[in-house]
Amino acid sequence: MSVSVSTHVLDTATGRPAAGVKVELCLEREVLASAETGPDGRIGELAAGLEPGRYELVFWPPSPYFTKVELVVELADGHHHVPLLVSPYGCATYRGS
Repeated sequence: MSVSVSTHVLDTATGRPAAGVKVELCLEREVLASAETGPDGRIGELAAGLEPGRYELVFWPPSPYFTKVELVVELADGHHHVPLLVSPYGCATYRGS
């Protein structure tokens, strides 16, 4: 079994991808992987070769209100894409494809 994770961040206030957003993948608060979104707001492969389990995704978005967004996700075998939509006063996420 193997798990991989990708993500992207969209700034819904501007309608544009959010470049330069730091994203960390953690297991029990230990950082396993860290990267910044590119000009298209994406991190194509934040981590791969992980065991299935419960992980934390930590985003540091460009919002004056949401300065840190933490998600706890249960990752089963396979690839998982976890996007973040952020604006100055709201954020949302979903399981992407």
